Amino acid sequence: MILAIVPVLLITLLIGARGVAAMRTTSDFLVASRRISPTVNAAAVSGEYLSAASFLGIAGLVVKDGVGSLWYAVGFAAGYVAMLALVAAPMRRTGALTVPDFAEARLGSPGLRRLSAVVVLVIGVLYLVPQFTAAGQVLGVVSGSPYWVGVVIAGAAVSITLALGGMRAATYVQAFQFVLKLVLFIVPAIWLLLQVSPEVRRDALTPVEFTQFAATTPVQFRLDTVLTITAPTRVVVEGGAEQELAPGRHAADAGSTWVFPAGAAVPQVGVGPPGGGDWARPLLDPGGYPLLATWSVLVATVLGTMGLPHILIRFHTSADGRGARRTAAITVGMLGVFYLFPAVYGLLGAVLLPELYLAGGTDTVVVALPARVDGGWAGVLFTALLTAGAFAAFLATSLGLLLAVSGALSHDLVPGTLRRLRFTPIVAAIVVVVLALPAARLDVGVLVTSAFAVAASTFCPLLVLGIWWPRLTAQGAIVGMVVGLLASAGVIGVDLVLGAPPGLAAILLGQPALWSVPLAFATMVLVSLQGRPPSWASAAMLRLHLNEAELPGRDESRSGR
Repeated sequence: MILAIVPVLLITLLIGARGVAAMRTTSDFLVASRRISPTVNAAAVSGEYLSAASFLGIAGLVVKDGVGSLWYAVGFAAGYVAMLALVAAPMRRTGALTVPDFAEARLGSPGLRRLSAVVVLVIGVLYLVPQFTAAGQVLGVVSGSPYWVGVVIAGAAVSITLALGGMRAATYVQAFQFVLKLVLFIVPAIWLLLQVSPEVRRDALTPVEFTQFAATTPVQFRLDTVLTITAPTRVVVEGGAEQELAPGRHAADAGSTWVFPAGAAVPQVGVGPPGGGDWARPLLDPGGYPLLATWSVLVATVLGTMGLPHILIRFHTSADGRGARRTAAITVGMLGVFYLFPAVYGLLGAVLLPELYLAGGTDTVVVALPARVDGGWAGVLFTALLTAGAFAAFLATSLGLLLAVSGALSHDLVPGTLRRLRFTPIVAAIVVVVLALPAARLDVGVLVTSAFAVAASTFCPLLVLGIWWPRLTAQGAIVGMVVGLLASAGVIGVDLVLGAPPGLAAILLGQPALWSVPLAFATMVLVSLQGRPPSWASAAMLRLHLNEAELPGRDESRSGR
């Protein structure tokens, strides 16, 4: 099965090698000399945006948390509508190469530039670690390889590709991988729908609560898990003798395998099992506040999309503001097609692989479904195709993120030569691999959503106010971003390390965008009103909103270098 990813890796590296001849300047490395057409750019944006959270995570969340998890797909796609309306064209007209470039060009503050670069690093790490983590998990599931193998392969492939070809290589790799992901996600979904019985399709639409095992079922626990058994249950633990567990709480160690016989009652784990009343409700409900939790996710995903540095840098590769706007519009359509299908995998997974919710392995439901539906060659083939598509998702998103992180390090924090810029992705990838190796048990969806919450609480207010409000000051932007960073990344860190009490606190700490975004906006506005905007604020606003043909001289030397 590991052979399924070899063509994806080889094509990725080949395209990276072809980009060497076209890379002579920093602009070539970071924005491909602004010569990417809107259609190719939109395919590349879609390719890097469809990450592990989209390809695997949404379906896994449907199995684990219910159909309300489909709001993630809504938020991911809707974020581009907001970006199209508010950010895409004005960002391109600044002539900036990175988000910190924009911050300094708009407000003339080197300190703000450095702070923005730090925020890029925070978002990049939060987003990159789950990509590498998912690569290790998926490769382990389909091939039995150790977790670290997939992590190292993903890190090596993306860093070498960027070191060779920069943004131009990343663009064509991501465009190719978007087409690959679309085909390798849709075709298996259609095959699954045709292959399963009418009864399974009916159960997927009208799910029955998972209360007992329909057949003898092995459950391999990915995490240390506490099971609550409600009736005497006979199980086989780690190949030992069958034993009967009394009702009560029992601990299952990470990596252990328990075999439950047909007809055994399903133990309780955390939230309700797939198919229950709460599971089927079209709202998120991690702590008993479904409407609040759903709005928190929507605020994070919609507004966070506008602040993702690896997406924002993509609009700078367009020739002009009109091209950036067309790129965003085409992207909305491309993403809309893809996000029709995670529900297929999630609903079928809840019927055919509900035991994954016990094992803590719902992130792998997409690649596990074909073998459950067909144990023959067809199941193997479609597992291989989905594995290749999943790796394409990891690589495409990681390319954009690693490029943004490299730009923050070697262009914004410590400006250097093109040679240093090309070497930086390798160093950054090594650091992320080291962070990802002990993170095998972290939930991919949780970390990615955390990155969106940080982006929504920092760069979204900076961009929206910087583009549409002439009174914004550098001090207001700095204080607002610091408050937004602490309110989002800070409380998420506390939640991950110390945990949060159940109920309302779990939502406010685990998904803080609902309050951290308004807090950051309000802070920027209030602090800015106490000072005076820079003298060139009116000219900067004109540059953002006038068509390029109307701008005198079209001088990009200030920020474009």
